[in-house]
Amino acid sequence: MDSLYELSSRAIRRLYDARINTPPVLDIDACFPDARRFHDAWEVIRGEAMAVLESAEPIPRFHEIMPAQAAISATDGRDWRMLLLKVYGQDVPSNMARCPFLAELLTACPEVLSATLSFLAPGKHIPRHSGPFRGILRYQLNLESPLAEDGQPGAVLWLAGEEHRLGNGEQLLWDDTYPHEVWNRSGQTRVALLLDVHRPDMPLDLRLLSSAVTKGVGIVARWRGIA
Repeated sequence: MDSLYELSSRAIRRLYDARINTPPVLDIDACFPDARRFHDAWEVIRGEAMAVLESAEPIPRFHEIMPAQAAISATDGRDWRMLLLKVYGQDVPSNMARCPFLAELLTACPEVLSATLSFLAPGKHIPRHSGPFRGILRYQLNLESPLAEDGQPGAVLWLAGEEHRLGNGEQLLWDDTYPHEVWNRSGQTRVALLLDVHRPDMPLDLRLLSSAVTKGVGIVARWRGIA
């Protein structure tokens, strides 16, 4: 996915910003109706994710997969590990095989471009940053949300001035081009499913541009052995 940063130039970003004016958090039913498939099955997905976490097979850190992301991943000696199942249209067969139920859902939802199980270690802080490309939206479904000392979910997403604390089975659809950062203020690993999905209702020229960019990123990911 670091190739997305290279392919999405400032000119492309300005083009999208000038013509897409949506808030940081979007309506799930309107913008990603297939989210219900994942939300309804979150406990089954959680079971697969926890089996991955508890397996002897290692889960790579984000910056080990994509070194360009070290600035937000390798910052404090705590782990942010990711199991990539799909990378901009390209399946990762070995990881799909580890989560067969989730893999079936992803196959049935072609609007999902990328899919990741995200494992955030206790105390981990992901510094403030912004995604580069408004042609996609980020869907987040929390699968394991340990509580902090105040009794609230310990993982906090700060997004454009607002804090979001998602509990087990809670979901959010958001635009990652807005500034955001994350803390895990609990004593256990937070586990979440992250999906990048097509932004709906874009003008035709932006849809075509979005398809070209994401297809190019997928090809680069496969060439580099990520997918």
